[in-house]
Amino acid sequence: MADPRLTVDLCGLELQTPLVLLSGCVGFGEEYTRVEGFSNREVGAVCLKGTTGSARLGNPPHRVVETPGGMLNAIGLQNPGVENVVNEILPKLDFGETRFIANVSGSTVEEYEEVTRRFDDSPVDAIEINISCPNVKKGGAAFGNDPEMSARVVEACRRATKKPLITKLSPNQTDIADNARRCLEAGSDAFSVINTLMGMAIDIESRAPVLGNNQGGLSGPAIKPVALLKVHQVYQVTRPHGVPIIGQGGIASAEDAIEFLIAGATAVGVGTALFYDPLVCQRINRGILDYLDRHGLARVGQITGSLRLNGTEGCGC
Repeated sequence: MADPRLTVDLCGLELQTPLVLLSGCVGFGEEYTRVEGFSNREVGAVCLKGTTGSARLGNPPHRVVETPGGMLNAIGLQNPGVENVVNEILPKLDFGETRFIANVSGSTVEEYEEVTRRFDDSPVDAIEINISCPNVKKGGAAFGNDPEMSARVVEACRRATKKPLITKLSPNQTDIADNARRCLEAGSDAFSVINTLMGMAIDIESRAPVLGNNQGGLSGPAIKPVALLKVHQVYQVTRPHGVPIIGQGGIASAEDAIEFLIAGATAVGVGTALFYDPLVCQRINRGILDYLDRHGLARVGQITGSLRLNGTEGCGC
């Protein structure tokens, strides 16, 4: 059992630590249990891989490429479909060790709603909506880059479940705070901030994109400054309502995690760092406890939203 000072409340769910393993980085929750020294008791929750209505093969290779300070991925939502996940994968998970959060993806509002309804009738503790998927009925525009489309997805998923609903916000939009406001009004119980930024890598010899999909999502330390600002901006919307944020984007140390907590996150997501340091969560937890001791704090929740701004916020020019 983790130190009780690390316990946080997420939509009425008690998480034993503020660390959440991010969707797409730990498969369907069983991969990292094979790593010697890793324990799910080090984390508050595990977000399962993005799941759609039917099975998907994903994008052609290459799907992953390392970049300076980060990683580009274009997996393409490869998954076995919601029925397989619910009937074959969930029964094998140990729900006594940690919380499990389903991640719902889709190409239409109707698909989001149906997959959410299926997970509502399952043992998962909460449901995260990945609204960064392209809307096939709108010519491929991502749901998450349009506040109106984002709200429609949240409304549909809200009708389909009584479980806590977490909306994963895209940074690839004009005003993330306005999007958060619309999703909050539509019924979102929490937010994951942020999803990956869009990027590209080019092979100079072939003069072609390295990724088979041409472009992909950038994660890792390179996006941390952007993610911190987005958490701060969304926190201005959620704070009056007590709505929690899972802050994420380049977290690889206790210092990184604490920055996100100070900016307004209730919990923090760990993703890309797991690929090169599978035991990073142990170090992050120890570092947070050390911070609590040094600052005379009784629990991790006292850090959340404690940012002290320097005067007025300008444009940064």
